Amino acid sequence: MSASASKKVIYAALIGNLLIAITKFIAAGMTGSAAMLSEGIHSAVDTGNQGLLLYGLWRAKKPADENFPFGYGKEVYFWSFVVALMIFAVGAGVSTYEGIHRFMHPKPMERVMVNYVVLGLAMVFEGAAWLFAVKEFSKMKGRRGFIEAVQMGKNPSAFVVLFEDSAAMLGLVVALVGILLVQLTGDARYDGLASIVIGLILGGTAAWLAYETKGLLVGESALPEVVRNIRRMAGQCPEIEVVNEVLTLHMGPEFILVNLSVDLRNSISAEDAERAIQRLDTRIKQAHPRVKRVFIEGEARRARPAVSDGT
Repeated sequence: MSASASKKVIYAALIGNLLIAITKFIAAGMTGSAAMLSEGIHSAVDTGNQGLLLYGLWRAKKPADENFPFGYGKEVYFWSFVVALMIFAVGAGVSTYEGIHRFMHPKPMERVMVNYVVLGLAMVFEGAAWLFAVKEFSKMKGRRGFIEAVQMGKNPSAFVVLFEDSAAMLGLVVALVGILLVQLTGDARYDGLASIVIGLILGGTAAWLAYETKGLLVGESALPEVVRNIRRMAGQCPEIEVVNEVLTLHMGPEFILVNLSVDLRNSISAEDAERAIQRLDTRIKQAHPRVKRVFIEGEARRARPAVSDGT
């Protein structure tokens, strides 16, 4: 998913969540529902998260400078990780706390129909944002399954919004069930229980997001097929006798750093080696536009790679 497509998904989710959050808080104030309050908090946190993702995308566009010679692409990864922490600390924490408090000290619910109307509208708006996110993510994932695409993805803003919207839809269903049980049984504790379940959903979502973005933040290699293709192109150069290793690193969703260790043939001149390296650099960048920097170092043949490069 390109940066422009990611922004469209984020903007759609931000506008929808902001309107939904306001509506949910009004409904929670009118009815006294803990589940509705948790849902309001959930939507408010999601709105703030989308703002953080947009900020991360904006920061990632800053050009490289003396202090950050490879640019600011990893800002996207950092702010995506912050989003995961926000969901866990604020969304899951507050929802669980409010649910436990309401379960221990149940209060009667008023104007129940207001909750149903608000939840119905929220499902419509949230569902539209979710479908848009799924559509864009489906374009990005290609033939991969959803879970595999998330695990292999290098643009966290693409799947962070999808995760948030999926958790939001599930949370709405839980809130609806909780309020319905309160109305059918007269037991207000179901409202608190629904809030606790929403908190657990948010906690699980946050944990998965944190796990997936941590690898990108620490430094993940390019996709295996990209690494294999770079190795193949290097191996096809007549001036190169052996490709020792291919090391890659995502400096951002659209920036791959490549370091090649090759054993150049002893029979070629320094001038021939320079031309070969320049041709290989150009070929790699043309075949993989996300590769922005290529470093090629000449080393003697190795018995086996010191670091696995995915081959």
